[in-house]
Amino acid sequence: MQPRHLELLRQLSVHGSLAAVAAATHRTPSALSQQLKTASADLGVRLVEPDSRGIRLTPEGQLLAEGADEVLAAIEGLRARLEAAAGEPRGIVRLAVLPSAATVLLPALMGRLAGSGIRLEVDDLDVAESDFAARTLTADVVIAHSPAGGAPRGSEGLRRRTLLREPLDIAVPPGHPLAALPSLDPADLAGTRWIGVPPGYPFDAVLVAVEQQLGTPLERVLRVRDNQLVRSLVGAGVGLAVLPRLTTAPGPDIALRPLRHPAAQRSVVALARRDIAQRSAVAEVLRLLTEIGRAAGEGAGPRI
Repeated sequence: MQPRHLELLRQLSVHGSLAAVAAATHRTPSALSQQLKTASADLGVRLVEPDSRGIRLTPEGQLLAEGADEVLAAIEGLRARLEAAAGEPRGIVRLAVLPSAATVLLPALMGRLAGSGIRLEVDDLDVAESDFAARTLTADVVIAHSPAGGAPRGSEGLRRRTLLREPLDIAVPPGHPLAALPSLDPADLAGTRWIGVPPGYPFDAVLVAVEQQLGTPLERVLRVRDNQLVRSLVGAGVGLAVLPRLTTAPGPDIALRPLRHPAAQRSVVALARRDIAQRSAVAEVLRLLTEIGRAAGEGAGPRI
């Protein structure tokens, strides 16, 4: 029973298809299919069977997928003990990072790790809130976000560490009438046009909460993901937007105004599988991220 076979079965259980696993792990479906055949032959049981979407796990395959956490946690625990005996944490830590949060966290983390035995491999990603947890199957640490004070949906069972709570402000063009107000209430936003994010992304929860208080929908002119693109569209007068306070630099093209009732914020959270979090290098990265996030959060006062 090889750990890589258990890992593949766990990934297939989460993602649901070979194509999805291949996309998440940067491998080809044919290579994964061959690995499944090898695993099935080694174990002497059928692990997958055909279904309408391609294949699905057999009961035996599902049993092994569910037991993978226990086996891999034991392996990682032993590895952690070996690393502890070797002294200073070292090795590669794979990060999947939300770009807007990484703008605050990653430069400081790189500086803190300079000269250490830890090397980072970084993949930047921006996905729906419920999709961050699955990325822990291919990354050691995932830096995600969630509206208000919670952890990302679907992350139950993972090691979760809140790094900072960041206010979300309303971005308006400097010449807009709302720019003259020190702060905004939902009533001030009635009839406004917005540059939104796709449904299911945390910033959209702010607009949904405003709509619930107004009792009427807000017009979303566009839905895009990149905050720099959103900023440029706000500056061009296309619409208003929700942007994070710490990573949106003030300038002549944009004004940031805090929202009252409801006060808007996001939690930036580090996610890791419990087995992986035992590794000394991963634990050190999580510790440093927590310190950096705490320091960054102390500078999150209102910008006017």
